Amino acid sequence: MKYRFLVAICYLFTLTACAKTTLRTATENKFLMGVAVNVNQFTGQNPKEAAIINEQFSSIVPENCMKSGLIHPEENRFDFTDADRFVAFGEKNKQVIIGHCLIWHSQLPSWFFVDSLGKDVAPDVLKERMRMHITTIMHRYKGRIHGYDVVNEALNDDGSFRTSKFFQILGKDFIRLAFQYAHEADPEAELYYNDYSMEKPAKCDAAVQLVKDLKAAGCRVDGVGTQGHMSLDNPSIEEFETTLQKLSTLGVKIMVTEWDLSILPNPYKHSGANVSDRFKYTTELDPYRNGIPKNIQQEWNQKMMGMFALFIKYSDVIDRVTLWGLNDRDSWKNNFPVKGRKDSPVLFDRQNNPKPIVEEMIRMANQKY
Repeated sequence: MKYRFLVAICYLFTLTACAKTTLRTATENKFLMGVAVNVNQFTGQNPKEAAIINEQFSSIVPENCMKSGLIHPEENRFDFTDADRFVAFGEKNKQVIIGHCLIWHSQLPSWFFVDSLGKDVAPDVLKERMRMHITTIMHRYKGRIHGYDVVNEALNDDGSFRTSKFFQILGKDFIRLAFQYAHEADPEAELYYNDYSMEKPAKCDAAVQLVKDLKAAGCRVDGVGTQGHMSLDNPSIEEFETTLQKLSTLGVKIMVTEWDLSILPNPYKHSGANVSDRFKYTTELDPYRNGIPKNIQQEWNQKMMGMFALFIKYSDVIDRVTLWGLNDRDSWKNNFPVKGRKDSPVLFDRQNNPKPIVEEMIRMANQKY
């Protein structure tokens, strides 16, 4: 009788432990497990998804609501409605909140670079607009947002500087100025450089040099984000490991900031996340609308697990791994780089069910090494 009682207690304890084991708890001693959240999720319009985000993730980043076109639509007007709700959502869930992003050439309001005549503004005017934009946002959330993607996607894949309007008017110095203004606005906030396709050797080398140059100029740089937008054939696990090794030489935190893995064909050899890239829709590029073949799903599972194992291997230098979206239904990859496609690139399906590999990831993260 006593033996049966002990067995029952052990069984109940096991069930309780399993019930409480999530991605959030399994990775708590390795890295922050993050996710990008959308307005419907953090405003209560989709309570089921909000609950999953609270349960499974220890960090959140806004998918869109803090990008400059939305938060600063006119020169003298900010709209903090959604950003306030986003921050309050993370605080309620006791999650580490990341701001995304302060300076980015895309999703930028049209007024930012021009004067009343529609001509490019003078360098001093752009500097002041940058300073005011950064300072206003960071002052509002001082002590509440843990860290910011200060500059996003300033490099081309060949390692050269992107010739954005920021670069055309201020040269590469706009990056240093952004980090300077950010540190002045909130000296306690962590500051990051974020970019995609970092597995390309020339781009990774340029990012390493950029961070070295910023630190030599006296800037605070706490980390580098490698976005992690992947396909089944690119990058390889070995290529991504080389990236992690190079970035780890900087002595700053490494974040995998926008992780997803497209399951769809990639005959055009596209990589990264340049939002202006587009390819013509064909049914051959969108073959799984009525179901994913078992062998393709297995290939996707294996690569996701292989990458996750790599993140755990480098958990001494990786500070955060963030999925770019909760479920397949809302993923930006459904329309990028081919509008109209139906992709399945993240960990929860279109009905918000966890894919089988979620349990595998939890078991892997719980293993003792």
